Amino acid sequence: MIRYFLPTLLLISTALWAQLTAPPLKISWEIIENNHQGKSASLTAFTITNTGKKPLPKNGWTMYFNFVRKVDTTLSTDLKVRHINGDLFQLVPTANFQGLKPGASVQVNFISEAWVVNFTDGPAGLYWVWDQQPEKGYSLTDYTIKPSTQPRQYQRFAGDKLGLITPAMTFAQNKSIQDIPEKEIPKILPTPQHYRETGASLVITPETKLFAPADFKEEASFLAAQLSSMLGKPLVSSTQKTEAAIVFRVDSSLAKEAYRLIVNEKGAEIAATDRAGAFYGMQSLIALLPPTSWGKTQASLTVAGVEVNDQPRFGHRAIMLDIARNFHSKKQLLKLLDLMGFYKLNVLHLHFSDDEGWRLEMPSLPELTQVGATRAHSNTPLKNLPPAYGSGPDPTANAGTGYYSRLEFVDILRYATARHIKVIPEIEAPGHARAAIKAMEARYVTKLAEGRKVEAEKYLLHDPADRSVYRSVQMYNDNVINVALPSAYRFLETVTDDILAMYREAGAPLETIHYGGDEVPTGVWTSSPAVEKLRQQNPELKTTDDLWYYFYGKINDLVQKRGLFLYGWEEIAMRKTLLDGKSHIIPNPDFVGQDMQVDVWNNVLGWGAEDLAYRLANAGYKVVLSCVTHLYFDMSYYKSFDEPGYYWGAYTDVDKPFSFIPYDYFKNSKEDRLGNPLDRSIFNGKERLTDYGKQNIVGIQGLLWSETVNSPERMDYMMLPKLMGMAERAWAPSPAWAETNDEKAYQKAWSVFANQLGKRELPRLDSFAGGYAYRLPTAGAVVEGNQVQANVQLPGLTIRYTTDGTEPTVNSTVYSQPISVSKGMKFRVFNGAGRGGRTVEVNP
Repeated sequence: MIRYFLPTLLLISTALWAQLTAPPLKISWEIIENNHQGKSASLTAFTITNTGKKPLPKNGWTMYFNFVRKVDTTLSTDLKVRHINGDLFQLVPTANFQGLKPGASVQVNFISEAWVVNFTDGPAGLYWVWDQQPEKGYSLTDYTIKPSTQPRQYQRFAGDKLGLITPAMTFAQNKSIQDIPEKEIPKILPTPQHYRETGASLVITPETKLFAPADFKEEASFLAAQLSSMLGKPLVSSTQKTEAAIVFRVDSSLAKEAYRLIVNEKGAEIAATDRAGAFYGMQSLIALLPPTSWGKTQASLTVAGVEVNDQPRFGHRAIMLDIARNFHSKKQLLKLLDLMGFYKLNVLHLHFSDDEGWRLEMPSLPELTQVGATRAHSNTPLKNLPPAYGSGPDPTANAGTGYYSRLEFVDILRYATARHIKVIPEIEAPGHARAAIKAMEARYVTKLAEGRKVEAEKYLLHDPADRSVYRSVQMYNDNVINVALPSAYRFLETVTDDILAMYREAGAPLETIHYGGDEVPTGVWTSSPAVEKLRQQNPELKTTDDLWYYFYGKINDLVQKRGLFLYGWEEIAMRKTLLDGKSHIIPNPDFVGQDMQVDVWNNVLGWGAEDLAYRLANAGYKVVLSCVTHLYFDMSYYKSFDEPGYYWGAYTDVDKPFSFIPYDYFKNSKEDRLGNPLDRSIFNGKERLTDYGKQNIVGIQGLLWSETVNSPERMDYMMLPKLMGMAERAWAPSPAWAETNDEKAYQKAWSVFANQLGKRELPRLDSFAGGYAYRLPTAGAVVEGNQVQANVQLPGLTIRYTTDGTEPTVNSTVYSQPISVSKGMKFRVFNGAGRGGRTVEVNP
């Protein structure tokens, strides 16, 4: 740490600095030590350099930043880190700080809980506020997150055996993947129940006629629009089945969502019993086209000849998208719906409310978006939400701000319905509800100032007299709805009815609303007068835990009166009890048989709840497998400083969703949440899924939480190509390797899937629906003797390299065989459109 004592005459006044914008500072942050002092803690540091021509004042300012780790101690005596709420922190000068001369630097070391591994762990959204301009925040853009130069610092504690992934490790992982000729690769993904290529291709031109009965007119129009966009001319719609080359047919003998597709040189027939089946048959027909058919016009299209009989394995095939932590535009959401429709996913679980945002306009309660949809710096209480996840001080042009208007949401619902996708909205309650709580508090303050006390209290979500002390996982102390307040239920009824009205307007189906239920911290409601009053009125509410069952009992009544069933996170189906005097959690018998559905995320290997999904299904709850180990798309692909995403539950590369065995995910789990080889003794005594329980596994869900997802490009990167593996497991029949746990059979299937991605699916996504910025894998490379060998996870992608230390470009040499070793060799994977992935370096 460098301390400078500046002469008084050299100090520039705060008032003069405040007339400027952000001070000219260069700031970096770096990992100094994980496992600090042998504890679950990390030592990191800011280094602040004054790059201007004037001294930085010794006081009169504050630097703000977001950081996802709780800071326990600041070691600097000049500057101190203070926690505000959630992930928002301040860096403030102490009385010891004497300012910073031009060219000088100061280092601020601080200790935080847990550990830091990749760049998205670092502080984000740095901005500056002058005391004389408390309402204005200035973004600090000259900021760098620096990797540690000591690889051992990425080993989080003594039991963390895995270091950063190296090119040699990647090479070893890729080595078993075979390069399969494209003509031998199945052309439809997810894999149909029965698929046979006949070699008799169909050529489609603008003169090709299309026929559909009235039942399937919309699906036929959808197909015609897709084909016409590639041909540059509209297809001819025929009123006579015998005249058409492409025919839709109703076949009531097929199951719900099932289809039959036959393509030969004479034509194509799609048979189904319902519109969804016709839609999926149409998508399979489109999948048979060459992957380069999109994004251009051509005189004709060649469709491979096939015989396909197909139907889904699970009825609930879902993607959960978090638009609350960081907002995703309507345009990006429609692109996701296009993707889901193509891969036969049929549920979008829309997480639109959380602590950091409320993203859906509610006509009855406009404050929810007026306050809860904007994140920005403000010194005015309840004007908006504070910055979070690096959203910065400005409410514009960042992912912290935004919402869907009522009309936009109606459009989204119609778009989804046309693709046979049900949208399930999630109202987070009672925890993760800060955006709603603060919006209703703002409403309360406004109405109270108008002298309208009854109206002010009508939708209040917190008890002003509550003195309970708690801290949520995300470090909030005010994010839980008080379930003893009648106004809380009035709020949820009103919001529910507003949502129902939008679905009616859109003509969209709605069977359930998700009411959250996860991560309510210890300490809530313990010192609330409203809770004490409720207990006096209801003697059966003996403990704070009993309030949980009281709350969800009332919510269950609310939804059932509206013809819906209750849906939530796993915690809504759990009951706390004692076993041998210790806290123990069991499936709650009170709600069994009430058509309640739960998302079960917690199967973290080593945490003790590995069998929770199976226990709940065996107990009678409808379960959607949402397992963090395989299906959380926001988990980092692997352990690397440059790979974005979280990793608390697992590392999740493309193979994880593909390898998931829904009815027995114990069977082939190979690594723990740290990436270390798995100690399989953790499964001893765990409950297996019974045949009865299998009937209650209603589906599979891939989830994208958005804490680190703040752009369309990052969303595509984290989602793709993981989504395709999840779609495969949700739709396709259980593969033989899953039944036998045959490693050789699995490796063969994995090779086929990897080739499908590299040679068909990803090339299609370069242009499909406007194109997607999917993740390109890093090259594997190993030095053997005096040569370097390289490989790629997804055959069909191209490896290019340089030997002079420069960054490989689309014009660099293509790797095709082992090459002589030289210092500073760099390898990079490119797709057919010329976009490159992340570069890796190999040194002898």
